[in-house]
Amino acid sequence: MKRNSVKKLALAGVLCAVAVVGSLFSFWVLGSKCAPVQHMVNVLCAVFLGPWYGLGAAFAASLLRNLLGWGSLLAFPGSMCGALLCGLAFQKTRSLPAVLAAEVLGTGVIGGLAAYPVAVAFMGQSAAGIAFTAYVVPFLISTAAGSILAGALVFTLQKSGALKPMQAALER
Repeated sequence: MKRNSVKKLALAGVLCAVAVVGSLFSFWVLGSKCAPVQHMVNVLCAVFLGPWYGLGAAFAASLLRNLLGWGSLLAFPGSMCGALLCGLAFQKTRSLPAVLAAEVLGTGVIGGLAAYPVAVAFMGQSAAGIAFTAYVVPFLISTAAGSILAGALVFTLQKSGALKPMQAALER
């Protein structure tokens, strides 16, 4: 049990680092900094680690990105909502399409809507100056790109037969 947790924690740390470094490959869309690698990491955490490690990795990556000046406070609702929802989707369905859809829904829609109060309360945005749905489109663009990357990677691992042994190694 303890060895299992150490393996999962180590992988969560590696995936967190990938998300932080991957945020250097980001782009701006309508006032939101989009980092597709974070969404790829969310899906990988869901498939290999589950919802709670994924949520923790997303929080840690968002915190590190903000401390390094590479992200904004909007990273928190975007990455964490997507990580939790796609982790829960994988836990319930074990289906890659369900996980990818949950990542897009969790980050793009729920995270995009949750970003509005964060922007108003903590980033000095005027409630009248931005629409409640202002962050949904940029978050959808970012999560779609990251989900495509993750889907291709996980699909390739499934087809090659490597996914199940990798998942089993984390459970031993």
